[in-house]
Amino acid sequence: MPSDLLPPNWPAMSIAAANAALAGPGSPAELEDAVVGGVPMKIYKNAPPTVHSILQLAAAGFPNRDYLIYQDERVTYAGMLRAVEHFAAALRDQYGVQKGDRVAVIMRNYPQWPVALYAALSLGAIATPMNSWWTGEELHYGLSFADVKVAVVDSQIYERLRGELENLPDLKHIVIARDMSEDHNDPRVSSMDEMIGGANSWADLAEIGMPAVTVAPDDDATIMYTSGTTGKPKGALATHRAIVSNMFNSLTCSARMFLRRGEAVPQPDPEVQRASLVSIPFFHATGAFAVLIPTALRGDKIVTMYKWDAGEALPIIEKEKISTIGGVPAIAWQVLEHPDRDKYDLSSIEVISYGGAPSAPELVSTIKKRFPNAAPGNGWGMTETCATVTLNLGEDYVNRPDSAGAPPAAVELKVCDPDGKALPVGTVGELWCKSPSNCRLYWNRPDATAETYRDGWVVTGDLARLDEEGFLYLVDRAKDMLIRGGENVYCIEVESALYDHPAVMDAAVVGIPHKVLGEEVGAVVQLKPGTTATEAELRAHVANQLAAFKVPVEIQFQTEPLPRNANGKILKPELRARFKPRG
Repeated sequence: MPSDLLPPNWPAMSIAAANAALAGPGSPAELEDAVVGGVPMKIYKNAPPTVHSILQLAAAGFPNRDYLIYQDERVTYAGMLRAVEHFAAALRDQYGVQKGDRVAVIMRNYPQWPVALYAALSLGAIATPMNSWWTGEELHYGLSFADVKVAVVDSQIYERLRGELENLPDLKHIVIARDMSEDHNDPRVSSMDEMIGGANSWADLAEIGMPAVTVAPDDDATIMYTSGTTGKPKGALATHRAIVSNMFNSLTCSARMFLRRGEAVPQPDPEVQRASLVSIPFFHATGAFAVLIPTALRGDKIVTMYKWDAGEALPIIEKEKISTIGGVPAIAWQVLEHPDRDKYDLSSIEVISYGGAPSAPELVSTIKKRFPNAAPGNGWGMTETCATVTLNLGEDYVNRPDSAGAPPAAVELKVCDPDGKALPVGTVGELWCKSPSNCRLYWNRPDATAETYRDGWVVTGDLARLDEEGFLYLVDRAKDMLIRGGENVYCIEVESALYDHPAVMDAAVVGIPHKVLGEEVGAVVQLKPGTTATEAELRAHVANQLAAFKVPVEIQFQTEPLPRNANGKILKPELRARFKPRG
């Protein structure tokens, strides 16, 4: 135990006692029994009913506070709500968006992103964010699979989509945000700016109110795409309750940190606004569900960047008095080790949190040494659980730097054998999760739904163990996947792209350890007899089919067959050992 980094007499309260206190009567995170989707479970009694109601509450309580800042654009809570009201009216009146329709949101972290999200949700539509790094072909799949009616995109995405539009007859409308051109010669295309104006003018829009649509907590809210072992993305369908419950999971874990110290949970100070520098995309469950929407719940502010750069982030941290940074371990490492770090006042930083990628245990001790007043945090969650399930914060993280934390009382975790039977404490098996924050199914994939969603549980595909206090330790991934800087890369998808090259006979993709990114994509291939191909040629071939983060950074060649076990499965641990760590 790193006792030199822990206060004396810690912990003052057990995890079980702290969870019980926070779930009890009168607590903001009070739990009650309910039946959700036919499954009995604990739910958060005081949770707002819908996602867009959180924005309404924030705009009523903090109308003039900044909600989102991007470069020289500053949007207050009142301004965001006005823009959402007007865009929702346009979606309803001009485009006929109704309850249950899918509205895609595909753009960088511009202020228009949350406008599109909240507006769609206020109509009872299903917001469908997509990866803004996807190729035109990948975007075509996402739009057609979800049968999207309206897509809200930025100019870069539109240019990527243009060649696919004639094959998307069911996509009725494309709304371009931040559009710089005057004519697209396509009757389906219109400008978001013409409807609501630029971000700095949103607060001047007339108050017209949200649409008169009844939206309930268990109504469908979002489809978030997450890849699968088949290589094709699956759409995880989440309800409003699930998204809001994710926030309360996080709030409970954060409050538990203070009880474990023997301190009272601090009450929100209406005069203090905290700020997060957001480096992860809103199209991720983490970006939308764990950052964008919870920020509104607290009346805090978000600062976004066109592209993450630690050197550019340092002056922003000083100017905007950023209190929270993170996202994935790469972000934390880059700030901690940047040569200009001491040139700026970074004393406002209170939390450095991350998840979504493997992290070195020494990261937490480095944070405590360089930012002694900041609480380090790590966690676990997945798209299928609407992001956060567990958080490991403060002293608990210092004490267990290799753990992803213990769940709050609303969450049940168990480790199972291949037959779904719960295993004893400390035994490694497949992690199952039951929580009101779980998605309810995969869109139009009953086969995958039956495999992953079972009686309220999500079968995660992660191999893990739980200790006697319920702390989660991730051991490996049962699904063949690696995580590069927070981005899921499913090996079979990259392998399929390699197999598409006429010279490739056999291929296997593995993760190469990387200090900053967690992992990078590596590949081992066997070429067909009498053929040739260079590493550069194969990388270019993959890049023509897949997003850049999925392209192998190193490809090794061999003439003999790839190693396999008796069942014909490639021995990937043996292949991983061939690659040297990077970064």
